[in-house]
Amino acid sequence: MAGKDLTKISRDYIEAFNAANWSRVKETLTGNSLYNEVGTQRRIQGADSIVTAFQGWKRAFPDAKGKVTNAVSTGNNVILEITWEGTHTGPLEGPGGTVAATGKRQVTPAALLILFEGDKIKESRHYFDMMTLLQQIGAVPVGVR
Repeated sequence: MAGKDLTKISRDYIEAFNAANWSRVKETLTGNSLYNEVGTQRRIQGADSIVTAFQGWKRAFPDAKGKVTNAVSTGNNVILEITWEGTHTGPLEGPGGTVAATGKRQVTPAALLILFEGDKIKESRHYFDMMTLLQQIGAVPVGVR
């Protein structure tokens, strides 16, 4: 997009999550944005629903922060490499039930593919290793795959 720095908007999206600034997260999204969370197999449609899902992650990991380690932009697409870190001090809700807080820290690498419509996020696909995250917080024994 001429005149639009989509990489900056993508980084701002992660920073808004880090700060739990939900109105700012929502501002980066189209109203019918689609978020594919590949690690959990969730497909979430709509800005409000995406914010609600992100709030769930923040309840489970209140200190969760994403650090963008690499960014590539081409046309209307941005790919971010992110390292997520946080301490599991709240309930982690998932399709298999709720994992009670363990107090354990996790560090999970991820890739986020973002597709833009104008200067808003139309669709994103978030790839991360959920099994490794669950092993780090003690919800799954290490060595189980």
